[in-house]
Amino acid sequence: MRLSDKEVLERLDGLDLPQSIKEALQAGLQGAGVSEKQLEEIIAQVAADYEHSRVEPCEAVGVVAAQSIGEPGTQMTMRTFHYAGVAEINVTLGLPRLIEIVDARKIPSTPTMTIRLNQDYAHDRDLAREVAWAIESSSILHLGSIATDLAEMNVIIELNPGAMEQRKITSTEVAERLKEETGLSVDQKENVLVMAPEESSYRELLQLVEKIKRISLKGVEGIKRVVIRKEGDEYVLYTEGSSLKKVMQFDGVDPTRIKTNNINEIGEVLGIEAARNAIINEATDTLREQGLSVDVRHIMLVADIMTVDGEVKQIGRHGVSGEKASVLARAAFEVTVNHILDAAIRGDVDDLKGVTENVIVGQPIRLGTGDVTLVASKR
Repeated sequence: MRLSDKEVLERLDGLDLPQSIKEALQAGLQGAGVSEKQLEEIIAQVAADYEHSRVEPCEAVGVVAAQSIGEPGTQMTMRTFHYAGVAEINVTLGLPRLIEIVDARKIPSTPTMTIRLNQDYAHDRDLAREVAWAIESSSILHLGSIATDLAEMNVIIELNPGAMEQRKITSTEVAERLKEETGLSVDQKENVLVMAPEESSYRELLQLVEKIKRISLKGVEGIKRVVIRKEGDEYVLYTEGSSLKKVMQFDGVDPTRIKTNNINEIGEVLGIEAARNAIINEATDTLREQGLSVDVRHIMLVADIMTVDGEVKQIGRHGVSGEKASVLARAAFEVTVNHILDAAIRGDVDDLKGVTENVIVGQPIRLGTGDVTLVASKR
């Protein structure tokens, strides 16, 4: 006799299992029409797997997680990945990337974004190219050439009409932007702009040229390059540089499908939960790309520890490990003498509750069987 969805739901409600597992079972069994015996076998198997996957009481989960990520990490290579056919965009992978994630670096060594477009733009290369040009930071060198006239002590900028039309910017807009950024007057004759430094000297002239080259005329400052790649039936933008908040506001961009490898930026824009998920995804992808398999629960534990206080903290001398209550645990990690001297000046007391400090003084550690103490003895 087949059970109805309602009967299956009633059976699942009475189980002593986490709600997430019940919901997964419900979704899997909906409309399946299983019999009473089949349902019992499925529940027994799921319950057995759940019990097997639970952590034993007093288990050293931190040590196990560190070992489970650290050991495969020794087999990782130190390399940079180049997008196919695009020499300009590099992405740090392997061991340097894993170190970068755990160190919670404010800015990654190669910040990059993957921008997916909404339905109206994703399948049209011309529209995708328009979005790319709107996002990409445009400098004078993208729009024309720059030269110096030593006789007149001037900077001469010749703008290319084709490049300006492509990037949807006019020579007047360029002149206004240069004036706004430098505070100097700009003499405009059609597509030729002439500027002079405040002081008529060769040094001032060269400094003005360098300043003009660095000015972002249009687009998002910091995004140096945008590349379009076709993936399946849609066009995807890859950037060199990252600015999540600004890019999300562009027409044509799907804000729900933007990715960046800058975890701190994700935390600032989308919140700490998003940053936690980003740490898990980035670490998992980095390990998987190297052909290494690490149980996601170890990575989840690391991500939880890094984000538990509402901000992304490194597992280093300044965060997590450097914030332990135990003086000996902090001293065993890095900058030993400083920690012990500071603790001596303050008169700190170490309660010897953790693993490291008990190993140092030669006592049994308070984990596993070492965590069980005698409550009362029979005399």
